[in-house]
Formats: sequence, structure tokens, C-alpha cells
Amino acid sequence: MSGGGAEKVVCVTGASGYIASWLVKFLLQRGYTVKATVRDPNDPRKMEHLLALDGAKERLHLFKADLLEEGSFDSLVDGCKGVFHTASPVINYSADPQLWYSLSKTLAEAAAWKFAKENAIDMVTVNPGFVIGPLLQPTLNTSVEPILKLVNGAKTFSNATYRWADVRDVANAHILAFESPSASGRYCLVGRVMHCYEVVKILHELFPDLNLPEKSVDDNPFVPTYQVSKERAENLGLNFTPVEVSLKDTVESLKEKKLLSV
Repeated sequence: MSGGGAEKVVCVTGASGYIASWLVKFLLQRGYTVKATVRDPNDPRKMEHLLALDGAKERLHLFKADLLEEGSFDSLVDGCKGVFHTASPVINYSADPQLWYSLSKTLAEAAAWKFAKENAIDMVTVNPGFVIGPLLQPTLNTSVEPILKLVNGAKTFSNATYRWADVRDVANAHILAFESPSASGRYCLVGRVMHCYEVVKILHELFPDLNLPEKSVDDNPFVPTYQVSKERAENLGLNFTPVEVSLKDTVESLKEKKLLSV
């Protein structure tokens, strides 16, 4: 499907989330009418940043829906040209919420592919790496939290390699995949693979006044980096944001949200 237009109605689930908020913003900018679902439409922290978006007054419609309530989405998706399904239920049983979030997403995608195949639904999935970039929502999300910890006076940095993706690229990729008739299958979105040491080095260059860690959490050799192909995503028309821009915008957003303690 190509083009936007007010007659184009789409649904975004979990609309108050990090990626979904940007997705709603870009869809409104492109002229779409958006049915957006949230779990609690009475929570101003979940709503105000969405209602403030350009075009929201005319073309954003917010609805209460919960993934754990069967059938709560049926009437919302009826009549929509497409559904951007970003909501994912997470029940956290460990000290690592990112682990449970990843598991939730993996199981949800497997179930979605099975359902799409059985019901002849045209489905495309977008699988980003570690998503960073500016926040539209007022609260901190899981993937930006490690950056906040680094710039908030952490004594050490992680001996780990991360697959970085900009939140704006992820949102744009969803729309490009929706609008492209040739889009199919899975799209892995990774702008750059870097060790945490390289991240600290870039942050130090961007923000020399920050109290950033100088040593790794352990004395083991650094975890090696690797590459993830950008070809399929670029074939959609996506131009990846440089990680330096993503990191700069992330920290400036954290400052703006008054989440920095130093």
C-alpha cells in the first residue's frame, strides 16, 4: 500500500510505549487516522504526550484494550487498513526485565506467524536491536535505562556488545514495511553493533562534563563485535541514523525529562 491520507485508518496497539509513540507521531504526520490502544486511558502519563502530537486532535482516537482480555481488540481493528501490533504483555519474574521482555516478544512473534499462516493474513515483522533515542513518553523505558545508568555516575561499564537501533528508524521501518507492496517476512533493524566501551567513548566525546565510567565490570577480554546486515531494511527505503546522533539525542532527552541525577 502506498501513500497516506485521512481516509487511511490504521490501528496501533500499546500506543503509549516507547516505539509506538514515535510510530503514532509519524503516522499522524503522514496523514493517517490512528486508532490507538492503551491499557489505561485515564492515566495522564500514558496519554498526554500522545494527545499533544500534531494531528492528534483531528485524527487520533484512543481506546482502552488489554492483550490479556480476549476479544478486546476485535472492534478496534475492524475497518482498519493495517494494524501495527507493538503491545506485548510482560510478567516480570526476574531481576532482568529485558530478559522477560525479549522472551515475551519472541513467543508473541512465533504465535503471530502461526496465526497469520493459518488465516492467510499478510504479516510483516520488524525486529530491532537495542532501541535508543529520544523519549516522547514521560517515563523511562527498559532499553534506554542502560544509557541512563552510564551517564548517572556508574563506576563500571558492561563487558557486552549491543545491537543498537534508533527508535525513530524503528518507527519509520514499520511504516515503510506497511506501505511497500513488496515487503515480506522479517526485517532485522540494527544500525550498528558496538561494545559498551565504544559507547562510553562516544558519550565522553559528546558530553565531556559527564562522570562516565572508565573501566569494565570485569577483567575478561572484551566481548567481540559482529555485523548485522542492513540490506533488507535499506531496500525498504530506510536510512539508518548514526549511533552518535542516537546517543546524543538520548542523553539530551533524558536531561529534558529530568531523569539525570548528575
